[in-house]
Amino acid sequence: MKKIFALLVLAVALLSSCTNKKSNKFVLGLDDSFPPLGFRDSENKIVGYDIDLADEVCKRMGVKLVCQPIDWAAKEMELNTGKIDCIWNGFTMTEERVEAMSFTRPYLDNAQVVVVRSSSDIKTLADLKGKKVGVQAESSAVDAMNDSPDFTNSLKEVIEFKENITALNDLEIGQIDAVVMDQVVANYTIKTSGKPLAILNESLANEEYGIAFRKTQPELRDKVQSILDEMEADGTVAKISEKWFGTNLSVIGRK
Repeated sequence: MKKIFALLVLAVALLSSCTNKKSNKFVLGLDDSFPPLGFRDSENKIVGYDIDLADEVCKRMGVKLVCQPIDWAAKEMELNTGKIDCIWNGFTMTEERVEAMSFTRPYLDNAQVVVVRSSSDIKTLADLKGKKVGVQAESSAVDAMNDSPDFTNSLKEVIEFKENITALNDLEIGQIDAVVMDQVVANYTIKTSGKPLAILNESLANEEYGIAFRKTQPELRDKVQSILDEMEADGTVAKISEKWFGTNLSVIGRK
């Protein structure tokens, strides 16, 4: 039965892949509440740094970009069954993920940091002993906490949220004491929202973002990587980075 199910999943993935290619679409899977990489603006349009990069890549490939919001907890299943062509949304490259999927080279650096209320007396990781900490389910922040057992075991409770935004809202009103999340997202959210939040100086883990494709589609990954290299060389990536971060944070071609 397991073998039959696996064959059916593979058949669906191949069929979907062929369908997308024939329809001239590039389907990007994302968590649409992950600013500034991919999120909805005031008009409910999906925008962001990753979206601008992908849009330019698609123009140069001659295909239409389709942004497909997905359940982040089921992201690998969404990819493997062919519902999406890639996961491109501040996706951290871990050993486990690199083994399971086909990644581009890193395009952004990141870190897992701890966000607290500005008025909080929490200044270090040690100050979180006995506190309640929020984290997005099935995220690399969870991996970072699992890789820091002494820190995680010192906490009173770890509460998982579907989205970082919900976790930050609960932090702001005092339902939890801190949130572990991506530094890129934390910096942007605090800067643009004006929320009374701060980031601790200590981080849990340093990371790299990559774009993930199915193992069966290395040629698509290589094509996207090639175009990103071109965009880096001609200054397009720098312009997009300046737009969203105020500086060029790209590491394309440097790793």
